[in-house]
Amino acid sequence: MVSMAHSSSVPVRKPLVLGNWKMNGSRVFNAELLAGLRSLGPFDADVGVCCPFPYLSDVALSLQGSGIGWGAQDCSFHESGPYTGEVAAAMLAEFGCTYVLVGHSERRVHHGESDQMVADKARVALSHGLTPIVCVGESSSEREAGLTDSVVKRQLSAVVHTLGHCVSQIVVAYEPLWAIGSGLTATPEQAQAVHSVLRTQLAAASTRAGEMRLLYGGSLSPSNAQAMFAQPDIDGGLVGGASLKAAEFSAVCRAAKSVALEFSGKLKT
Repeated sequence: MVSMAHSSSVPVRKPLVLGNWKMNGSRVFNAELLAGLRSLGPFDADVGVCCPFPYLSDVALSLQGSGIGWGAQDCSFHESGPYTGEVAAAMLAEFGCTYVLVGHSERRVHHGESDQMVADKARVALSHGLTPIVCVGESSSEREAGLTDSVVKRQLSAVVHTLGHCVSQIVVAYEPLWAIGSGLTATPEQAQAVHSVLRTQLAAASTRAGEMRLLYGGSLSPSNAQAMFAQPDIDGGLVGGASLKAAEFSAVCRAAKSVALEFSGKLKT
């Protein structure tokens, strides 16, 4: 673990909480959800939602001026061309997207995305001014076999080698596959242990690793968010099911706020 608790040269990392709607929503549902979310803000953390592609325009209009960002759940690693069904990073940028998820476990599992493909998506996203949220995580069998550290390090290594010094511009989200949509969640200590491994790996590649934000995702909810966000290397969350309910999502965002206030005046590293 890279400990920087007493270094005045490293800034406090502002929490980031992102909602991942996955393949959920409708125009009416989304409008009600976003209106509710706006009414419950503002938040001290950076907050955003990653919605399905067809709703980007509606979400952009709904969130304009709210201080809440928006993003997409994937992008192509191609710039343009004969790739039916793919969406280019340049297209997402036209809709004012700030964030794009790359390498979510559901993409890796259901669509066969390789570590290198994820790295290439992160590269093209950065080239169009988007912030890639690079997802890494292990399956239950990999954890039981004691392979958690090697799996997440392998996944992140492809991104580090592809991006070089630009790796400091990404956000990394640790999402254990066994905790996604299962109701199970890593303990704060389990999550912190992996986040520490990831930050150490990033520190070997970038002098700005202490400034990078690492998120936890995997059945994150109001009941466990504050304990997660209190960990020294967990800087926010990637929220699935709870992001579809304005009250629950805002409660997770408020948990990040309370931790940010608790850590004001000292470094959360």
